Amino acid sequence: MSRSVKKGPFVEKSLYKKILSMNKEADRKMIKTYSRCSTIIPEMVGNTISVYNGKSWIPVYITENLVGHKLGEFSPTRIFRAHGGTDKAAAAAKAAPAAPAAGAPKAAAASKPAAK
Repeated sequence: MSRSVKKGPFVEKSLYKKILSMNKEADRKMIKTYSRCSTIIPEMVGNTISVYNGKSWIPVYITENLVGHKLGEFSPTRIFRAHGGTDKAAAAAKAAPAAPAAGAPKAAAASKPAAK
């Protein structure tokens, strides 16, 4: 569900103040924020904002295409490994050729012709 047009987009006050002060000074330093729920607004375009994902800071360079999205959309908090199913080790064992028995002669020696 989207937010009411009457209310306008949500941007954390401290983040908004930092953006406005950086735009006045024409300074393009990176801003760190924990506010993943803040909406990207046109005043943010051209700035780089580091968003915390619970483990590290993910830098997000704001372009016009990102306006209207939330900052949290661009800093994933979970890493998708894989769905369940066959184990990778079992699949690799099936694909690899079987090892020769310990007492069996080597294949390379058996394929050589006898010397004259």
